[in-house]
Amino acid sequence: MSTLPSLILRTAVRWISPLLLLFSLFLLLRGHHEPGGGFSGGLVAATGFALLTFGFSLETARRVLRVAPTTLVAVGIAVALASGAGAFLLRSPFLTGIWFKLPLTSTMVIELGTPLLFDVGVYLTVIGATLTMLFSFAEE
Repeated sequence: MSTLPSLILRTAVRWISPLLLLFSLFLLLRGHHEPGGGFSGGLVAATGFALLTFGFSLETARRVLRVAPTTLVAVGIAVALASGAGAFLLRSPFLTGIWFKLPLTSTMVIELGTPLLFDVGVYLTVIGATLTMLFSFAEE
């Protein structure tokens, strides 16, 4: 009996995992205006890597991730802290939102702010923490 998962599961994972990662970015980017954000986006992204682990192998999921999950946790926490440091340096309360207007064209302007930076930190932290646990379980 083969130890590989079924062909149907492996084929589905090839299509579903990239879609989950794309959807997780959508949740991340809309998070500070509507429901979503770094936490839910991070869980959806971790689900994509969990499917890779179940459909292929732990080594495949680690190869696709390219960095250690603990590194994602550390970078995520650093990014979240950095998002609050800007306000602190401007003598505002820690984690006060600071917004920047970025003109793309003469009629199109994008507003970027530290809340999005905080969400990115949470996103990376959630992916890293979830995958650290998942990969530890998968090694057993």
